[in-house]
Amino acid sequence: MSEPPEPSSLTPASGPAEKIKDKAPANVDSMLQSILGRWAGSFGMAAIVLRGNSIVAEGVAGVRRKGAADRITLDDRFHLGSCGKAMTATLVATLVEEGKLKWTDTLGRVFAGTIKGIHPAWEKVTLPMLLAHCAGMRIMPNRALRTRVRSMENVRDQRLAIARYTLSLAPDRAPCAKFTWLRYSNIGYTIAGAVVEHVTGRSWEDLMRDRLFKPLGITTGGFGPPGTPGKTDQPWGHSWITGKPHDPGSPSAEPPFFYGPAGLVHMTVTDWAKFIAIHLRGDPANPNRQAAWLGLDTFAELHTTATAGTYSAGWLITRAGWAKGARPGDIGRCLWHGGSDGNWACAVTVAPEIDFAVLVAGNRGPDILVWWKGRQATKALIRTFAS
Repeated sequence: MSEPPEPSSLTPASGPAEKIKDKAPANVDSMLQSILGRWAGSFGMAAIVLRGNSIVAEGVAGVRRKGAADRITLDDRFHLGSCGKAMTATLVATLVEEGKLKWTDTLGRVFAGTIKGIHPAWEKVTLPMLLAHCAGMRIMPNRALRTRVRSMENVRDQRLAIARYTLSLAPDRAPCAKFTWLRYSNIGYTIAGAVVEHVTGRSWEDLMRDRLFKPLGITTGGFGPPGTPGKTDQPWGHSWITGKPHDPGSPSAEPPFFYGPAGLVHMTVTDWAKFIAIHLRGDPANPNRQAAWLGLDTFAELHTTATAGTYSAGWLITRAGWAKGARPGDIGRCLWHGGSDGNWACAVTVAPEIDFAVLVAGNRGPDILVWWKGRQATKALIRTFAS
């Protein structure tokens, strides 16, 4: 295994948007192995570093399943949890660009004639408000609603039923202009899935395959836990409470599939990097900004904080000193998100002013240990490659 090159040897990538690997990336296996330490026999992780459209570093460490010898590889698929929310928002954006939706559309207009008796408080909630967790929806459906929709065979019917039930009642909190973590809502993104299904007549899963995975060259994208039940052909998720591995075929391995738009996507970190690269290069703060697949105005809409203050369309907007670019007016703008279903954990940090991103994914839920190891990996990769 080679050691990572010095940061000075790395230069920002340029060229076509579809380029992901233009030369051999630095191998950071040993870095990740050192970070995992003795826990490398209990779970694993994979990481990617991007400069523009190019992967400049990649690595893996640990095992697919606690108690098994199978090692994590770069071809392994990881569950992305809520890091998939940006994908659902991007899917909405493709429909806006085609004219099938507008950013000014409201839930009242979208579901007019389909959902009767929408509570007046929801009528004027716009798509950007929904995607910024500003609609006033609770984080999860209540137990009675979950039980009711699970009896429905069609996942589209389940999502529409959740939308119908939610929108018929008064909000738990009034729709608002600014995001707070207390308003974070998986129901909101589930209803965003119902929106795209309603206007297209197709399932969110099919739309993701045809309108996002295929155009971006993502070949490993899927939904729910990766792998074959009873086999260790892919990583298994591990409980954040007990550390116990979950067979991908077991009921404990995954939340219900109606949650898909809120975060049930899986893929390799290399494929995930293809999605992250278009957002990195599309951000208005990137000095090498270029349109890829979506227009620059669309990326600006997806990454704006005008609606919610610090959250927009699957991205938490933050600042960091290390991410500050060299141009006048640069502030260290970052886009960040984490994801977990309780059995997996991942996080991505995008620093557009320096054309840089770090992606880290692991196959154990985010207890203190996993959170700390993931944070260590992200910080080590930033120290090594962000200069």
